[in-house]
Amino acid sequence: MKDKKFAPRGPRGGAKPFNRTGKSAGRPAWRQRDSHPDGPVILYGWHTVTMALANPQRRIRKLTLTENAARRLADENIASPVTPEIVRPQEIDRLLSPDAVHQGLLAEADPLPSPDIETLKQEGMVLVLDQITDPHNVGAILRSAAAFAVKAIVTTARHSPEATGVLAKAASGALELVPMVSVQNLARALTALNERGFQTVGLDSEGSEDLSDVALREPLALVLGAEGKGLRQLTRETCSVVARLDMPGEIKSLNVSNAAVLSLYVGAVRLGLMKRQAQIPTMP
Repeated sequence: MKDKKFAPRGPRGGAKPFNRTGKSAGRPAWRQRDSHPDGPVILYGWHTVTMALANPQRRIRKLTLTENAARRLADENIASPVTPEIVRPQEIDRLLSPDAVHQGLLAEADPLPSPDIETLKQEGMVLVLDQITDPHNVGAILRSAAAFAVKAIVTTARHSPEATGVLAKAASGALELVPMVSVQNLARALTALNERGFQTVGLDSEGSEDLSDVALREPLALVLGAEGKGLRQLTRETCSVVARLDMPGEIKSLNVSNAAVLSLYVGAVRLGLMKRQAQIPTMP
């Protein structure tokens, strides 16, 4: 369900046609994302808003708080770049959809910058989403992506939800941690990843082998399709490998957000990312 008053209008902010002609000359390395470039991003909920407040790249336009939320921010020494407006909880209720759990925090912000696909580091893992439209699923995938240190999420400019409102709430702050790349043509984007040395692995129930049996390597791009439709034909054909997730139980399919976290875990283990993270020294 979209937020009543703050539902963004128009296409995803900053989405530009994916262009493979030459390098990125004349094209900025960063683009706007989240929603319409002229409209605000709507963030609500404790983790979503506090992570945005802590992100130096996120420009907060307006912050609306209840007295309890303002007191909690002060108790936890979380600063705000703008003077908040203190209101009753019902005022925030009125601005959002009836089922929005805002916990007394509502922020309007500018979209975040987003990397061009050709600037992605050739290391670790990225996720590619083929027209996954449910904001709850995409938000949950973002949260898992942050947990596995995913370098970026690539989505289509059309047939994907704006990174605001419900999606941001489901991501629980991960929107501030995982860059999102919006492309017009997913097959061209996958071709670009292939050319840059990424192993592009599509997840599909008709895959030729189980993901855990695939010889995975870095940089790795895991490609997930929408529930029901799965990967589109051209997406499947552009991936270097199409694999499946074998299940021992009676139910053989998973919700796409669950499939994402399982494939990320398999990828992280096979690439040795867990051990690598454990070896990183912590600050005293």
